[in-house]
Amino acid sequence: MANKFRSKKYREGSKHVEVGRRYSIEEAIEILAKFPKTKFDETVNLAVKLNVDPRKAEQNLRGAISLPHGVGKAQRVVAFVEGDAAEKALAAGAVAVGGAELAKRIEEGWMDFDKAIAHPSQMRHVGRLGKVLGPKGLMPTPKAGTVTEDVVSAVKEFAAGKLEFRTDAGGNIHMPLGKRSFSNAKLLDNLKHVLDHLKGLRPSAVKGAYIEKVSLSGTMTPGVHVAVEQ
Repeated sequence: MANKFRSKKYREGSKHVEVGRRYSIEEAIEILAKFPKTKFDETVNLAVKLNVDPRKAEQNLRGAISLPHGVGKAQRVVAFVEGDAAEKALAAGAVAVGGAELAKRIEEGWMDFDKAIAHPSQMRHVGRLGKVLGPKGLMPTPKAGTVTEDVVSAVKEFAAGKLEFRTDAGGNIHMPLGKRSFSNAKLLDNLKHVLDHLKGLRPSAVKGAYIEKVSLSGTMTPGVHVAVEQ
């Protein structure tokens, strides 16, 4: 979309970005800080294009990551767990716990949560929720750390903002990096942490450049392209 159809603040922000240029991560964070602010605290979004083929299992990257400074938003977590661990999960921040009764509640339409954690023994109840949780990206899975023996620790981490990520059909990964109210130093730490983590997941079959493109943007700002060392 041409800039003339964008908001005044977006057009003002675009003046700080040189078309086609890739900035160092430090420069990119500084440019982001110069963009006009909105009345709300915008989320800083990270988009990474990887040189992978998601159709191949070993290149379809998926996992979970906790950022050094969080993302500025707590998550509502439910835990499929029973017994003593259920009480501990509630104390750790879960908004609801249980087994068959929790599954029934969700089947009946209750969806006031952002993340679902499950003990392996509870998957007999969770399994029937695939059609409900799957399309919303909420189905617990071992690869993302949401099916685990240590439910209490998982609840603590995800309630504090731990993020799940996976490559889409185009080999892209999108995730929030924090808020625009964060200091440049905090955003820089979070960005470096994510990029280092992704570099560590490089599939052995990938040849040449692995991280092809990186872009930072606020909810209402232009994107800033980042140069990344391979």
